[in-house]
Amino acid sequence: MKTSADPIRDYLSAVEREASALPADRRQELLADLAEHIEVTRAERPDAAIGEVLAALGDPRTIAATALAETGNEAAGAPARSGAGAPARRGKVHPLVPLLMLTLSMPFTMIFSIGPDAAFDPGPVFGFLFRVTGAVLLCTSVHWTAVQKTTGVLLAVIVPTTAIVTWNVISGWAAGEVQALLGNLGSLALMVGTAVWLWRVRRA
Repeated sequence: MKTSADPIRDYLSAVEREASALPADRRQELLADLAEHIEVTRAERPDAAIGEVLAALGDPRTIAATALAETGNEAAGAPARSGAGAPARRGKVHPLVPLLMLTLSMPFTMIFSIGPDAAFDPGPVFGFLFRVTGAVLLCTSVHWTAVQKTTGVLLAVIVPTTAIVTWNVISGWAAGEVQALLGNLGSLALMVGTAVWLWRVRRA
């Protein structure tokens, strides 16, 4: 029996078979996205074996099941309208947008804070809105896997927020400026590191 000389074609064919229940345009879009991702990954990592690149993408059955689930959710949430039309894909925001919003949430908090004696401090509000919006855009993006999204939200949102709130509660919201600055810089470093990691592992 002859073995295939083109594992990429075999992989895409397997995805196409598993995703046969998808609408034709959505299926072709999925295959084009995968092919582009493979091409970009091979260009960025020329020494990586093709089997390693395909393994990182995931099992064709899993990819097809995820695409079917996403298409079903889009169809269920879309309002009825006359005329044929392809459902809008979610997560088409540029991958840099959620990463910037997550990273800038801390500087915005620090820049717009006007001190503990003010009747209203807009800094935490701006930071919270940026952080929540960035997390939502990250979770609805098609550029990361579910595990990567969960890890990103955990490291860039939950851990820094929990650490800051815990520190403020323990210190009675009266921490010195130096301690507060060091804590904020540590949280910012964690957010930046997480954003860099997400950018490096993003799908094309």
